[in-house]
Amino acid sequence: MRERRAAPQSPEDAVRAYAAARPQVEAATQGYVELVTTLLDEAGIDYLTVTGRTKSVESFAGKASRTVDGRPVFSDPLTQITDQVGLRVVTYVLADVDAVADLLAAQLHVIDDRDMGLETAQAGGFGYQSRHVLLELDAERTGRQEWSALAGRTASVQVRTVLQHAWAEFEHDTRYKGTIPEEYAPDLDRRFTLAAGLLELADREFVTIRDRLRQSAPGQADEADEDPRISARDLAAFLAGRFPDAGWSRTEHYGWTSALLLELGITSLAELGEALSTQDTTALNARMDYRYPPGAVRRLDDALLALYGERYVALTGNAHRLALLTARLERMRQE
Repeated sequence: MRERRAAPQSPEDAVRAYAAARPQVEAATQGYVELVTTLLDEAGIDYLTVTGRTKSVESFAGKASRTVDGRPVFSDPLTQITDQVGLRVVTYVLADVDAVADLLAAQLHVIDDRDMGLETAQAGGFGYQSRHVLLELDAERTGRQEWSALAGRTASVQVRTVLQHAWAEFEHDTRYKGTIPEEYAPDLDRRFTLAAGLLELADREFVTIRDRLRQSAPGQADEADEDPRISARDLAAFLAGRFPDAGWSRTEHYGWTSALLLELGITSLAELGEALSTQDTTALNARMDYRYPPGAVRRLDDALLALYGERYVALTGNAHRLALLTARLERMRQE
């Protein structure tokens, strides 16, 4: 899928070519951000942010001119420098890092997947932690007009928790400013290592807290107020009981789903439970054959799509994803 060049290219020629092509790389970056965000939202996976950056010409030039023992590291920088498009997905807890990586592998073509935290741990240390996924368009999307800006370009995606992100940003900012006196370096190395260990422990505790809350979330009665929708809090508690093996979804997605339920005329958890009681969850899961751990909202989304079919697709709140839901409904009916 990626373009190959037959002849080696000098760093100077590569930099000039990259500078000329950078507007197209920026377009690809924006396209990948939109694609990954859509995939995460459709899967119902909880995340904090999805951001992108296009490699600067200066950074590309520095990397293209690298040598080892006097020999260039890259014989064809335009092809071999694969982080021209960079994305970062920040999640709340460690379990969602794996969920995001699984989703990317299921939906796109993953070229490489490195768990930097695992590599650090296997070396017996604490420090930088992040999941690095190098990917490109999958075969199904390649050649389609709407993804033409992404065709032939890879994206380097970092997936990390908010705590891992904070450590990495602070450590990078501190070290690369070059202002650390040499005599302080050993002590700061020790302190950075200690902080990394504490944050790793905190990340694991956050997973435990979330799992404990999910397991013990009680069914809550709807509170009477002027808003006829099921509250986001009550819906989250209900789905935690209904789909105990599903991950939590983004907070705002529970509210959005409540609005969809209102369009269907469902205004209480009792009505929702009655509607879902006719749904064979095991059979639906088998038909969907999830290759990643879907969030609770995605599980409910699929259940409602299976129950209401075209009526659900046509809801006003689903207008922005008409094509996605139509394709998913066709897939359900084929299996």
